[in-house]
Formats: sequence, structure tokens, C-alpha cells
Amino acid sequence: MKTKIIDGKKLAATIRAQLKEQVEQFSRAPKLAVVLVGDNPASQIYVRHKMKSAAEVGIEVDLFHLSPVLTQDSLISFIRELNQNKTVDGIIVQLPLPSHLDAFKVLETIDPEKDVDGLCSSNLGKLFTGRPGLVPCTPLACMELIHQVCPNLEGLQAVVVGRSCLVGKPVGQLLLESQCTITQAHSHTQRLAEVCKTADILVVAAGHPHLIGREHVKPGAVIIDVGINRNADGKICGDVDFDAVQGVAGAITPVPGGVGPMTVTMLLSNVVKVYVQKNIKKKA
Repeated sequence: MKTKIIDGKKLAATIRAQLKEQVEQFSRAPKLAVVLVGDNPASQIYVRHKMKSAAEVGIEVDLFHLSPVLTQDSLISFIRELNQNKTVDGIIVQLPLPSHLDAFKVLETIDPEKDVDGLCSSNLGKLFTGRPGLVPCTPLACMELIHQVCPNLEGLQAVVVGRSCLVGKPVGQLLLESQCTITQAHSHTQRLAEVCKTADILVVAAGHPHLIGREHVKPGAVIIDVGINRNADGKICGDVDFDAVQGVAGAITPVPGGVGPMTVTMLLSNVVKVYVQKNIKKKA
């Protein structure tokens, strides 16, 4: 069996082109406010990539690069000002924050209708109770990639390795809503290989390099590798041993070039969604 590589870069480019066509029809450009606290080098790279992708689509970005010694109260007050700013459609706070700041409290301050990362408890609660809201970007990316090779998920067995609120739990819920039967596993699951080998759809977001090998994979399974790690040689790798599962998996996302590009694109999609919903409310 030849394993199909699910090209996240190609799919992301296609969706961004569609978003650009949509944005060109708007009366003004949607605006995304990006809050970056401190000088974390990785965060700065991620923010630059988000800004570049937003510009490609036609979304305006206001970057607020704040002091690393900013107090919690000052940051919360600043976010509340953005909430009240009618020209701002979406708000993201780039994580991680400096250690003296409480990320949960900061994210909870964002207006749920502008929370385009979909990480506040209001939006997560809507996801788990089946109400419309903004869904976290990486789980959305996973679902888009799965549907590229498996449009109908009804009745399939899905295993999610990971239990974070950022990826594992919400992607499990999205798969459940797609009529999959879900098993939620993690790095402490006993007989993990046996559990994973039941999966038609295997989503791995555990943060452990090469946690999943050939012995974990059911022949023909679709694998979505969310992990981004560095191996002993300093090279980027996923949670799945990509080479080992070749010829067993039916399809797999590469790392890099799989989930990552799609996550940024889903962020832009959420910004456009917020803009559209805001204008629907104005006309109502």
C-alpha cells in the first residue's frame, strides 16, 4: 500500500484564495488585533507568519507588542479596550505569555464574539453543547485535512491521542459530531498500541516525538500528526514516526507542512466568519 501524503500547504493556499475572493467583496477589510507580550523568539516568528498570511487574504492586522513586565491588570485592561473597539473584528493573544501572567484569565477577558482562537471557556462550552460559536483553529485544521481523504466519517472509529483543551478535547468533539465513535487516549494510556490500532482515523496531539510507530497503526488508517517536536539532531518531527508508518497508513499529514499551515488558515477563516456575522447582526 502506498501512503498518501495530505498536503497541508496546498490545501491552506486553496482556502486562503477562497477567503481572499470573499474579503474582496466586503465594504472594508476585516481587522485582527494581535497581542504579543514580551520577546519570545518563537512567538515572534509565529506572529510574523500570521501577519503575512492575513495580508495575503486581505485581512488588516494591528500588532500590539507589549512589554514583558506588563502587569496582569494592565494586560486585561488593554484587552477590554480592544473588546470595545468596533473596528476590531478578532483578537488573539499569542501564547505562551511571560510566567507572571495567568493565560487562562487573559483569554477569558477576550469578548467571545472576537475570540478567533476559540479558546475562551464560552466558545469551548458552545462546542461541547452543540451550539454555534468559534472553534479552536487547530481542531478545525485537523477536520479539514481529514475530509480531504475521507469526506464521510459516519460510523468510523476515531482515536485521539491527547487531551488538551487546545487540540485533543475539541477535535474529539468535532469527530463525535461527524458521527465517529471516539476513543480519547493519551501518553499514559495502557496498551496504547492496541487502542490506536482500532482507529480508522488517528489524530495524535500528545507532544511526544515519535510516540506512534508502525505497531500503532491499523492498515489504511488516516493519521493526522499535530505534534511539533525536535529530535536528537535538532530537526523538526511529529508525534508519529513518519517513515515507520509508510506503507501501513492510508494517508498521513507531514511535519512540517501538514497541520501547521492549516491552523493559521483556520484562524483567518474565523476572522472572516466574525466579520460576516457582525454585518448580519447590523442588518437584522
